[in-house]
Amino acid sequence: MAHTTDAGGYTRQVGMVEAFKLFFANYINFEGRSNRGEYWWAFLAIILISIVLTVVDGMIGMPLFGSIFSLATLVPGIAIGIRRLHDIDKSGWFLLIGLIPIIGALILIYFFVQKPTPGPNRFG
Repeated sequence: MAHTTDAGGYTRQVGMVEAFKLFFANYINFEGRSNRGEYWWAFLAIILISIVLTVVDGMIGMPLFGSIFSLATLVPGIAIGIRRLHDIDKSGWFLLIGLIPIIGALILIYFFVQKPTPGPNRFG
């Protein structure tokens, strides 16, 4: 089980399905916080669905479903990344570090596995 935020802090646990629902429920929410569990469960769900859709696309011979899914998850993926950075008291602008080849991705992974800032921070 993974932890996610609720009104009182980081006490509610969610699994992959609920984290994926929260991922889309906060589609354009760039404020607040998302803890490690919520981020990584949603990330895993997206990877698994992408693999399945890649297989389906291969069977039909054209990249249709995977492309549509990628477009549908682009904005919420950015939003959850920003909220995850907020959880460790970093600005969402740090997400742009990912544009640096290889090193940027490694830095973001390091940020995303960090423990959250205990208690309230400037982002909530």
